[in-house]
Amino acid sequence: MARWEFKLPDIGEGVTEGEVVAWLVQVGDVVREDQPMVEVMTDKATVTITSPKAGSIVELFGKVGQVVKVHSPLVAYELGGAAPAEAAKAEAPAKGGDAKGPAATAVGDIKEDLPGMSIGGTTMGAPSVAAAPVAASSGYFADKPLATPATRKLARDLGVDLKRVPPTGSSGRVTKDDVQRFSQTGASNGAAAAAPAAAAPSREAPRGRDPVKIAPAAPELAALEERIPFVGVRRKIAERMSNSKNTAAHFTFVEEVDCSALKPLRERLKGKAEKSGVKLTYLAFIAKAVVAALAKFPTLNSALDESTNELVVRKYVNLGIAASTDAGLMVPVLKGAERLSIVELAREIERLGLAAKENKIKPQELTGSTFTITSLGAQGGLFATPIINFPEVAILGVHQMKEKPVVRDGQIVIGQVMLLSLSFDHRIIDGHVGAAFAYEIIRLLEDPDLLLLEG
Repeated sequence: MARWEFKLPDIGEGVTEGEVVAWLVQVGDVVREDQPMVEVMTDKATVTITSPKAGSIVELFGKVGQVVKVHSPLVAYELGGAAPAEAAKAEAPAKGGDAKGPAATAVGDIKEDLPGMSIGGTTMGAPSVAAAPVAASSGYFADKPLATPATRKLARDLGVDLKRVPPTGSSGRVTKDDVQRFSQTGASNGAAAAAPAAAAPSREAPRGRDPVKIAPAAPELAALEERIPFVGVRRKIAERMSNSKNTAAHFTFVEEVDCSALKPLRERLKGKAEKSGVKLTYLAFIAKAVVAALAKFPTLNSALDESTNELVVRKYVNLGIAASTDAGLMVPVLKGAERLSIVELAREIERLGLAAKENKIKPQELTGSTFTITSLGAQGGLFATPIINFPEVAILGVHQMKEKPVVRDGQIVIGQVMLLSLSFDHRIIDGHVGAAFAYEIIRLLEDPDLLLLEG
C-alpha cells in the first residue's frame, strides 16, 4: 500500500486559502473517485471538493474552522500499488534546484453545492497565488518593506519596525497579522509564530482589542447553555462586517421618498411583465434609479486601493443585491446593470435571489460588486444604518413602504412613503455629495416616468 497526499487545489482566481467548514469523510473511510470529501469556504464561495482517486483515508489535515492554504495537504490516502505517476512528478523537486513553489498533486472536482458568500467582492490588485511566507528570524531585515498605509499605521501605533517584520502576504507584502504577530512574539521567536499560521484557525478578535472570553456558567446553569462552533458563513460575515466598520469612516443619511407615482406605474406594468415571465418588483425600479444616479455621481461607484493610494472609479455598475438565506447573508452581484432595462433588471434580481436561496449560486455571481442595495422588505422598520459592503464606498438601505400623510400642492394627503438610508465612507464621500446622490435617487423614484425614458 502506498501513501498519497491530495493537496488543496486552486479554487479560483485570487483564492489562496480556504476555511474547512465540514468534513464529509473520516479516517478509515474507503472512498470512491468523485465522492464528496470536504466543504471549504473561501472569500468567493463555499465549495464541495470531491475525491480525485479511490482509496482509504488515513489522515485529514485541518479541523473544522481551520484555514488551509492552497497547495497544502488536505487528505492522505492509502492506495493500492505505487503512488500515481502524476502525484510523484508534482511532489518531486525539479532537477538542478528546488521546485518553484508547492504544486497540487491532483485537482478534485469542485462542486458548487453550497452557497458562496462574498461581502465586499474581490480584493483589488491581489495576485492569483500568494507568495510563500518568508521565514522569520532575529536577523530578518528588508530595506523597503511592502505594506499598505493601514498596516504602516498599525506598526507605528505598536512601535514595530516594519523593516524587521517577516512578510507572509502576497508578493512579499507585510500584513496587519504579521505586525501583530511580531509585536506579540518579537523577532526571536517570530519563526515559530509564522510557520503554523498557514494552517491555524483564524480566531483573532477585531483589531485593537483582546478576544472576548465568556466565563463558564454556574453549575446549575451549565446545562442550559449550548456552545455552537462559530465557523463558516457566519464567521466570514463577522470578519467582513468588522473589517468594514474598522476601516471605512461610516456616516448615514436618511430621507423619505413619496412613491405615490411609482406604485400605480408598477401596477400598470406588472401584468405585462408577468406575461414575459418576469416578476416586476419595486426593487427593479430602485436599482434603475441607483444606476442612473451613479452615472451623475461616479465617485459613489469607486473603491480606494490603499496599496497604491489610488481611487478606482468604475465605468460600469455591478449591483450587489443583499439576500438573506438559510446559510446567512450573501450578496449576489448583478453584472453590467447600466446596460439593462427595468424588466431585465427585475429578471436578473429574481434569478439571482432564487439561486442564492436554493444554494445554486455560482462563485462568479458573488464577486465584483461596485455598489450594494440591501432591503428588508416587509420587515423594513423605520430605518437602519446599513454597513458598507467594503471596499465599496456606499450602500443603500431600502425600507418598507407605508401609508403616511404628505403635503402635496398645499394639501395634506395620504402618500405611499418609503424611507431610504444610505451609508457612505466619509474618507471618500463628503456629506453634501452623499446627500445630492440620495436626492437624485429620490427625484427619479418620485417621477418614475424618467426611468422609462432612459430605457
